[in-house]
Amino acid sequence: MYGRRLTRIDKGAGDFATAADIEAEKAILGVIRAARPDDAILGEEGGEQGAAEAARQWLVDPLCGTLNYAVGNMLVAVNVALRGGAAAVADPFSGEVFFTDGERATVRRGGVDTQLAPTSATRLVDVNLDPPFPSAPGLRAVDLLAHPLFVDRFRPRVVSTTLALAWVAAGKRAAYVTDGGDLSGSVHFAAGIALCRAAGCVVTGIDGAPVGEAGRGLVAAADPETHDLLMSLIGDGRG
Repeated sequence: MYGRRLTRIDKGAGDFATAADIEAEKAILGVIRAARPDDAILGEEGGEQGAAEAARQWLVDPLCGTLNYAVGNMLVAVNVALRGGAAAVADPFSGEVFFTDGERATVRRGGVDTQLAPTSATRLVDVNLDPPFPSAPGLRAVDLLAHPLFVDRFRPRVVSTTLALAWVAAGKRAAYVTDGGDLSGSVHFAAGIALCRAAGCVVTGIDGAPVGEAGRGLVAAADPETHDLLMSLIGDGRG
């Protein structure tokens, strides 16, 4: 459907879906149901499906970067995660599929699998500027980007899709920062978080707490030094 004029289905607060989102989710759910008919599913478009007491739950974001896709930008991710386990993130335009069994993180390119190796060498840091901003005014992404030490050490990027988390795991980005609440069970973030953890990245909330109910937002960095510096800059903004 890429490149077509797609009708937007309003979801409120400026968010919307398209027929591509709906059809992609149907395709993913078809695969899961064929292999695991008793599992529960939480889909971005279809909500919760399956037995509430199911031992396994899948988190599905069929098209992360809907606005990009709808206007013809090729910055899109397809996120599928098993809560507490395996995950996969696909870049449908590059053909790369990033995946983890919960222990190893791998990318498949042209049928060849390569273990992911995070590095901060690019100095590129993606910062999510999409609302809401629950930590403002204590933390505002624009303030982080304007911090003299950030400008001295890093170069900012804003891709408007969680594909950036897979890029941190793959060494294409030094880090990713976003505000928010508990993102561990989010259909948008769960797969990318699982990839980063399996690849050996440092992953916490913006407050330094583990990602989860006690944490807020997300800082995923290729190495401890990058993570520590970003946390200090975030702390400066809160101070």
